[in-house]
Formats: sequence, structure tokens, C-alpha cells
Amino acid sequence: MDAIRIPKVSNVLCSKSGRTSPGTLHLTAHHLIFSYTDPSQSEMWVAYPLINLVTRHPQTLSGQCPISFRCRTFETFSLSFERDPDATDVFESVKELTVANSVTQLYAFNYTPSPPLPGSDGWTLYSPRDEFGRMGVGTRSKAWRFTDINKDYTFSPTYPSRLVVPTKISDSTLQYGVRYRSKGRIPSLTYLHWANFGSITRSSQPMVGLTNARSIQDEKIVEATFTSHVTPESRVSQPVFGATATNLIIDARPTTNAVANTAKGAGTENMDHYKDCRKAYLGIDNIHSMRDSLNKVVEALRESDALAASVSGEIPGTSATALPVDRQALRRSGWLRHQIAILEGTLIIVRNVHVNHSHVLIHCSDGWDRTSQLSAVSQLCLDPYYRTTRGFQVLVEKDFVSFGHRFLDRCGHLSSEKFFLAPVDSGGGTDVAQALFASVQNRFSGNHHLRETSPVFHQFLEVVRNIQRQFPTRFEFNELFLRDLHTHLYSCQFGTFLFNSERERREGTTGTASVWDYMNSPPQAEKYVNSDYNPALDDPTSRSPTADQGVLFPNPKDLRFWHELYGRGDEEMNGRYVATPAPLPLDEDPGLLETTVALSPPALLLSRGTPTPPPPSSPSPMPTPVRVPSPLAPGPRSARPVPADLFGSAGGNMRSMWDRLSSGAGAALSAVQDAYGNARDTRTRSTTGEGELQDWGAPSSRRGSPSLVSGSPSLSVFEPPRISQAVRSSTFSGVSTGASANPWATSPALHSASASTTPRERDGMPSVLVDNPWNTSRARSAPLKDPFAVEGMVAALPSSPRSDPLGSVTPGSGRGLPADPSVALPAVTAPARPSASLRGSTLNTVAAAGPPRTLGQDASVAASSALPPPSSAAGEAPKLNLVGNSEEMDPLGVGMW
Repeated sequence: MDAIRIPKVSNVLCSKSGRTSPGTLHLTAHHLIFSYTDPSQSEMWVAYPLINLVTRHPQTLSGQCPISFRCRTFETFSLSFERDPDATDVFESVKELTVANSVTQLYAFNYTPSPPLPGSDGWTLYSPRDEFGRMGVGTRSKAWRFTDINKDYTFSPTYPSRLVVPTKISDSTLQYGVRYRSKGRIPSLTYLHWANFGSITRSSQPMVGLTNARSIQDEKIVEATFTSHVTPESRVSQPVFGATATNLIIDARPTTNAVANTAKGAGTENMDHYKDCRKAYLGIDNIHSMRDSLNKVVEALRESDALAASVSGEIPGTSATALPVDRQALRRSGWLRHQIAILEGTLIIVRNVHVNHSHVLIHCSDGWDRTSQLSAVSQLCLDPYYRTTRGFQVLVEKDFVSFGHRFLDRCGHLSSEKFFLAPVDSGGGTDVAQALFASVQNRFSGNHHLRETSPVFHQFLEVVRNIQRQFPTRFEFNELFLRDLHTHLYSCQFGTFLFNSERERREGTTGTASVWDYMNSPPQAEKYVNSDYNPALDDPTSRSPTADQGVLFPNPKDLRFWHELYGRGDEEMNGRYVATPAPLPLDEDPGLLETTVALSPPALLLSRGTPTPPPPSSPSPMPTPVRVPSPLAPGPRSARPVPADLFGSAGGNMRSMWDRLSSGAGAALSAVQDAYGNARDTRTRSTTGEGELQDWGAPSSRRGSPSLVSGSPSLSVFEPPRISQAVRSSTFSGVSTGASANPWATSPALHSASASTTPRERDGMPSVLVDNPWNTSRARSAPLKDPFAVEGMVAALPSSPRSDPLGSVTPGSGRGLPADPSVALPAVTAPARPSASLRGSTLNTVAAAGPPRTLGQDASVAASSALPPPSSAAGEAPKLNLVGNSEEMDPLGVGMW
């Protein structure tokens, strides 16, 4: 009691969770108690071991002397005193009471439950013989046996007194093999599968060293473990079911760390000496990386509180102004990434044991941190018993407490003065020098236990919480059970988590209470029941289509921060799920449909992309689709009849030919052939012949564009489109009439050229490197004009309606697609007038701008191009005469030119 300088302080303001209330502060030997003046508010009890950081702030403008407290449970509060001496006495008293030099000074050795706890079996909750007997050791399986070789903890001081090892391995072999494993932690059984006898064993790293040492005894132990399906009395020489080559040695460390430990005399197994097994590295970082990662999460929460305090002018952590946590900082912390690595390793173990009916040996460096995490989480997924309240307590006792997880070192129960910060008065040089000397002394002395701290068990609880969130009906306990367990991990109120090994626990827990007695007491046990728990889902005999035999396969990518533990909202720490809205039916907006049909392929992809989400300040939680007006309509948009679909699109959600081309090479070939067939059928039924077909892509008189065929050299006045589209530089030439013109059609100004001139020899064609989707070579006699010139950009304006995307013309004309050599075209003698439906289609909406032709001229041209040569037999496909070299021919056989 000499450490308490002032036991009681009145007129103290307590600020917590944005609320400030007056009251009285009491300091006891083990608790800081604040009694509110308002009787409706319950007292606040804070155990000293829960205090993680105490900061004494300078005096405020209002004359208050604040001290802020941050707990290991991520809670924050501040106490403001009227007098500076009172604040100083409270600060020094709390520091003396919190910093403990011995375990016996902790609260657990002075805690007496009042009233006494009804249960007293917490210390005997886990019995190795009962638990391994439940698994089938000694009953279902004779391949394993109990050994008391470590009953006095001289064989391995950090291992439990009773071990389960293969029956074929004698204690003498164990005595020789123990020297090859770090800290004497030999491979020992921790789980036997309830159905297929697959096993999970755990150990520490082998002592390979730079000399590449090996141990025959250790190899025999591992071999007997991986062949435990073969019983000693069996005379079968062939491997039985389960003893497969999928047996795994799981090294939880990164490969670099495992190999680097050879310099310390340790390392990893040489797989040349271990039979019928493989090795896998999981890449889980060490305890120092885990500690730094959680510190970054705490720092992100602290920065959020400091920012809110700077806005409100209050003490950090007590402001009522709620500011969101920097989720980028949370992501950079890597805390979830470490949990993903643990869960991915868990899936490997679960699949190998349950699906492959095989065995797994897990180890890291010393086998008490990452090994305990992987072993416990894997058993939680494999066995429904461990998802019950009592089963989970047995699991923690077996794989953490009994197998030697170092709770005292990892939890940092013996705190340090480093966590108490006070402002340095710059007025006196002596005080500054003393403070500097104290800080240097504190930095280099007495901080060994701080380097050993790491949130290993906290990380295990958070992984369990994520699995519980993914499978809410498979756990008997709820989230509050895990959160209270995390609280008592650091409260030091019970003796369960105060020691580094089972040996130390047996020697030092006399007079302490078990945390399981407290959590299993009737007032508490009722709060921990999960109302959604359905044990029928874990029935291994169920033949339901959704039955999984009680084995869980969690999703490593579906991990979120445990926001209840950090005292924040789920959306604040993890964000919210934004559902992608369903696209609007195109028939609801004729203009949107027109835009989709009339745009060129690159613009089509832009217009049909994912809608832009609203800015963060927008109150609307769902993004709205962007309705893009048609760039081809210069004036007000009006509802117009939908053009006929020539490419097989049906229904409201229209599929263009360019969408079909993106589904693969085979689909692209079918799409082009279908489109070519449709165009050929339309050409066959057309009445106008070559004259009208040559004018596909010519400007429409409805748009007011000039007719280049008539010889007018002037262009229309520039009128900007409603939206800006990405325009490829090589798509348009200086004589092009618009963005929707046919890129494969020749210039109308060159229609009067000689019939012997091929399209490849004409100017104004698209670029081979960009516009040729079949990547065939072309030769041109004259270079293209600059597409970025003024006339090129003006010519690129959307001034004409949709034209033929393939440039199909009558066969034999030397332009567009050639006739299909595998199909015999009928002779055209006297084409009839087109029907009204054909005139309303997309391919026939452009009026002919050239001089009219007579019916006889059109018929003669069409007939001469469609009739086979006289030497060919009746019904034989016409011979196609292509101009050009062999490498310029169509590689797909569907026609390009």
C-alpha cells in the first residue's frame, strides 16, 4: 500500500466515449475505480494490468490537469483533475501499482471471488487421458500410446508431462531423438481424426545446422507417425488405406527464415531422409512482425482519436466527434494478411487430414507460437466438439497451456515504465537531464520481456472470430465469449494465462482461480450462448445435399477486423459491401439503345462499362447507371423505332457482334461467318445491286452532311458531340465521312477508279496495325493522311448513321468481302424491289448518293459476279480469284476484302 500516494480524489471529470461526467476517483491495490456522481451510472473498474499506456498532458486553458489512459482492450478514457499535485500523485501511484517485478505481485494471487464461484473443476477441465481417449487412442487405434517419460519435466521442460507417441517407438528411441529437436520438443500427437485415423502431430524445428546433421531416431519417429495406420500386430506388407504419399511436414515459417536458422545450428528437415512425405512452407511471419502489425492498427486508431480531438479541442480518445479510421493505414498494417496466411495453412492441414486421409506434422521454430495457432484452428475446423463451449476450453488448455505457449512473455504481464509518458518541464536544466538519463536507462535495461511480447493468442481469437462470423450456426458460444476471454487474457485476474509452461503453472498457480470456473458460472454462461447454434448440422451421418460431416472449410479471403473488440463500427473499420446494381433494360431508354447500336466498338465498350460510383459525400449508398445521350444525335433526342437486329441479338439486353468476338476464337469465327451470311442474304434480296451497295458508308442526306460522290469539296460545320469518345488515331483518314463510316469500305471519291485497282492499292483505308482485327498484311501505294490534321478530325465527326461494319458488297466488285468459295450462289437475273422491312434495317438506311443506274446495268453486274465460269459443272462453287500474294489471303476463310 506504500505505492498509493493518494487513495481518493474528488471532483474529477471522466471523459469516455464522447461523454464527460463528474465523480470521485479511488485507487486500490489492484483496481482504479471511478464512481460517477450520477447514481444511474455504474462504477468503472479497471484492473491495473489492463492499462497499456498512461499519458500525462499539460494543463489546459480551463485549468484542468488531464491524464489519458489506453487499455489493452483498446478502450480509452481520461481523468481531469483540478489541481496539478493530485494529477501527479495519481500518475505516480498508477505507475507503481501497474509495473510488477514478479508474477506473484499480479492481481490473480490476491483475487478472492465474492460470492465464491459455484464450479471448481477449471484446473481439471483438461485431462490428457480423457481427451485422447475420446479421440480413440487405445480404443479405436492401437498405433498410439501414452508415455510418462516427461513426468518430472526433465525430458522436455516446456512439454506436458504426459505425451502420446507412436506405439512402435520406444522410450529409448525418444531419449536419443530428443536431442535433435529444439528445446527437446519431439513430434507428439495432438489430434486423431474421428473417422479416418489421420493425425496432427507437432514439434519444434530440427537441429540441422551448417553441417547438415541428421538423426536416425527422429526419422524413425516421423516415419512411424506417418504410417500409424499400420498397427504393430499387423502382418500386411502392403500399405493400407490412408498411408499415402500426401503426408505433409508443415513448416510455418517463411523459407528464408527457415534456411537462415541453419546458421544458429537449427534449420529445417532434409527431405532426402524422410520417406513418403512432402514439406510445405506457409510463410507466416515471426512474433516481432505480429507485434509491429498490431501496433500499426493501434496507431491508426490513435491517429483517428487525435484528429477528432484536434477538431473538438478535447483530450485524444474522449471526443464525441466521430471520425472514420484510416482504412488505408489499417490495410498497410498487414494484420489481416497475417490472419490470411494462418487460415490458408489451416485449409492445407484440414484437406490433407480429412480429404486425403493422411497425416500432418506441424512446427515453426520452437513450436509454441505459430504451431499452436495452426494446430488449434485446424482442430476447430475438423472436430465439432471443439466448437462447443467446453470443447473450446479443452482445446485452449491442450494446445496452448499444456503444450507450452509462453503466456507470460507474449502477453507482457510484467509491464514497464516505458508505457508511462509525462511532459518534460523545459524550465530546469537538471530536470531535463534527469529525464534524459532515465529514458536512456529505460531504453537499454530491463526491456527483454518487451522484445518477447506478441499478440499470438489475440491473433488466434481473432481468427476464430472470423470463422465464427462465416459459420454463425456452427458455434455454441457467441462473440462476447471470445471478447471476455481476450479481456481476462490481460487482466491477470485468474491464474490460467500467467505462465509459460505447464511446469511453471503447476508450481505457481496455487491459490489462484481458473478463468473457466468464472466463465462457466451461471450468471456468465447464459450470456455466452449462441442462439443460432444448430448442432444437427454437424451430424457426420447426415446425407443431406448440404452436409459436410461437421468439417468447416473457411474462406481465407473473407476476413474482417474484429470491430467489436476495437470499439469501432463494422463499416468504420471494414467498409461496407457495395452491391453492383442491375443494368437498366435497354428498351426503357430508346436513346440509350440507339447509342449502344450506333457507336463504334471502342465507344461501345466505354458506354456499356461499370457505372461510376457516387462520391463519398453522396448520401446515396448505391451507384446509379449513367445514361449517355447518343453522340450521333445533334439535336434533342426523340424516341425512334429500334433498328432491326442483324447480328442475332434478342431481348432487352442487346449483344453486338463485338461482344461475341470477345468470347474466344471459335466464337469469333462463328460470329463473323454468321454476320457475313446475313449480309450475303440481304445482298441477295436487294434490288439495287452494285450501285447502292457501293454507297454503304456514304453520308446521309438526313444528317446534312455533304456528298463527296457528287464532288462537293466542302465539309459540314463542326458540331461537337455530347460526350467525348476515345478516338484511335489510325481509324479515320482525310477523306472519311464520319466516325460511323465503314472502315473497310473505299472512299466514294475513288469509285471512278479503274476496276482493276484493288482495295489494298487505294488511299483512305484503315491502318493495318490497329484496324485490322485479323492481323493480315496490306500493301498501299500512298501513305495515309495525318489523322490528327484539321480535316481528319472534322471528317471524324459522327455525321452519318450506322453503316455495314464488314463492308460487304456484291461479289466480284473488288471491294468488301469476297464470295464464300464453299457456297454456290444462285444466279441473279432480275432482282425484285426490296421489302419494307429490309429498307428499315440498319444496313439499308443510307440513301445512295451516286448517280442512278438502270436496272439492266445493276442486273448485269450482279449476274456477272455471281454466275460460275462456263467450264464449271452445274451446282459447283464458283472459283474465287484473289489478287495478292499467298500470305495476304484470308487466314480464317470467312472473307476480309
